Parts: sequence; C-alpha cells; structure tokens
Amino acid sequence: MSKKDFYETLGISKDASESEIKKAYRKKAMKYHPDKYSSATAKEKEDAEHKFKEINDAYQVLSDGEKKSKYDRFGHDAFSQGGSASGAGGFGGFGGFGGSGGFEDIFGSFFGGGGSNGPRVEPGADLRYTVEITLEEAAKGTEKEVKYFRKGECHTCHGSGAKPGTSTKKCPKCNGNGRVKEIQRTMFGNFENVVECDRCHGKGEIPIETCPTCHGTGVEKEKVEKNIKIPAGIDDGQKLRLSGMGEASENGGPNGDLYLFIRVKEHAVFERHGSDIVCEVPISYTKAVLGGDIQIPTLDEAIKIKIPEGTQTGKIFRLRGKGMPSTRGGRVGDELVKVVVETPTKLNSEQKKLLKAFEDSLKDKNTGMKEGFFKKLKDLFK
Repeated sequence: MSKKDFYETLGISKDASESEIKKAYRKKAMKYHPDKYSSATAKEKEDAEHKFKEINDAYQVLSDGEKKSKYDRFGHDAFSQGGSASGAGGFGGFGGFGGSGGFEDIFGSFFGGGGSNGPRVEPGADLRYTVEITLEEAAKGTEKEVKYFRKGECHTCHGSGAKPGTSTKKCPKCNGNGRVKEIQRTMFGNFENVVECDRCHGKGEIPIETCPTCHGTGVEKEKVEKNIKIPAGIDDGQKLRLSGMGEASENGGPNGDLYLFIRVKEHAVFERHGSDIVCEVPISYTKAVLGGDIQIPTLDEAIKIKIPEGTQTGKIFRLRGKGMPSTRGGRVGDELVKVVVETPTKLNSEQKKLLKAFEDSLKDKNTGMKEGFFKKLKDLFK
C-alpha cells in the first residue's frame, strides 16, 4: 500500500515554516497518542497506533532539513533503501506504548533535551460554568446557551506569538529546552531545580518579532457563545465535560476543557429521589372515606387516578414510567403519589354536631386500625 504524503499527514503546506511543522506535529501527536485510547476498542486502538506512527514518520523527515530536502525531491523513494523514514524503528524509537514515558517524554526527545528537560507541552486551563435548569428540562433534555470569556488562540498570529510574515527562533535563555535550571538556597544547602523558562514560557522558541495583538503570548481574550445540549435525566450536581472548550495553551498544547455544572431548580410540587419523583397530594376527609377520582400532576400533564374507599393518610400510589429517564437510556423511573388526608378546621356548630353524630354511629368494624392498636396495648401490659 502506498504511503501517505507527509505534508498531508501533518495537514500543512510544502512551504510551512519550522515552527508551523512543529506546531502541526504537536497537535496531531496529542490527538492520536495511545495514552488517550486506553479504554477504546481494539479497532480504534489499532487505527490510532497507525496514525500516530504516520505522524511520527512525517515529523522526523520534515523537521530535518536534509531529510526534508531529499523528500521534496524524491518523495518516499528517498528512503526506500533505509527502511522507515524516521529511522526510529517504528514505535520502539519513541519508548513504545507500554513504556513509562507519556507525552512529556515524546515531546522532550523531539524538541531538545530529552526526558523532563525538553519543552513541556501543557494544555490550557480548564474552566467551570454553572447552568441552571428546571426539573421538567432535566426530564426531557434541553439546550442552553453558554456565554463566557476565555484565553483563546490569537487570531493574528494563530498562536505562534510571532508577527505575521515573521518566524520564531530558538530561545537563547533555555537553548530550546523550554526549561532552565535555578538554584534554590535553603538552610540545608543549595538545591538545583528545573523550572519553566520565563523567556519562552516553556515553548523552547521565541518570535523574532512579536505579534502586535498578543505581544508574543500567542493567546488573547475572546468571548465564547455556544448552545450546549443537556441530556434527559441529568441530575442536580452532575457535570458535563466539554473537551477543548477551555482556555488556549500558551506553549502549543491543546485547549483545556469546560466543565458544565448542572443546577436543577427546586420544584414547587415534586421531589426527586434517583429516577423516581415524589409528590404529596392533599385529599379531603370525605374523599378518603368514600373514595373517588382526583387530579394528579405529572411532569407532562395532569391525569386522574382513583382513590379507593377508606384510603388512609400516607398511602402511596405508584405511577409507572412517570418519573425521570436515565441519562444512559432505557428505564424511566416512576412517580410516587403520597396522599395526605386533610383534617377539616374552623367547623361551625352545625358541622360539629353532624360530625359528633357520625362518630357515635361508627362500629368496631369501621375503625379496625384503632381497635387493633388498643388490642396490642392491652396485650402488652397484661
């Protein structure tokens, strides 16, 4: 099978500068690095490994002036006698997938110094945003617009920090390593520590002429407005991770993430318990005694349910499938309707007289709960 064009692999043009080649490689390598596919399917892992190897091969050639010149003249045939164009023996040259090195070791070995002494590619900062929704919106799912400010990639220099039309050069302070050594003096003596270079901010390179918009930082403040889908069934306190919607990196890494924290407003009628919702409904004393139909609110509409004769306060009726859906799909919870018998108040003399007559007319069979309770007391104190 024919090899893919190296420029196409990195997504750059043939006249791309050294810094553009490096930046393109960083983004591609971060995207397809095997550490990010540890929980993926076997097919996804295999595809990522293949793309990662293509990216590394392309970078090893295009970042080397001599190899790049040969490739531009002869294409892949320039290396047909020497095996892999990268000369790194496939993944083994990069520590392999099972090694202890991560992104840091890979970028360190390529961009100077090796290991922890090379330029360190750090993602941008993560951001937090709180969205308030109603219980009905949580049940059905909704879409909310989020508006916030963040550090974004400079629109003038596209993150390079260099004035358009100019390029970058190796940082003279750290010699392209991105980090420098500093001496820390303590009561126990002097200790050498490696820290990020404050001249290039860990990039290993600085612009020859700084960008007039971002003054060489590669980032600028920007406003983000985006509609975000909130899945049905989401609960109060849960969060959504929106990859790449955080702040831009200042040294060529990927954007940070935006964490959307969900706040579900307290409902006037319902309380949520997992996937179920609970509703207390008052009923009259007469309705509890004689039974009948009552209107019950649900998250969708009002429906009628039948109250049996002799219903006691605290009785719970279950409405199947009227609760909250799962965010993973499948089962929908129930609505639990708890009836509370309302005791009449502020009775007039005629009402009290009728109620007393009614009380006097009751037999033991009419008050089984009361009679059963007093029988238990009698047995307890024998």
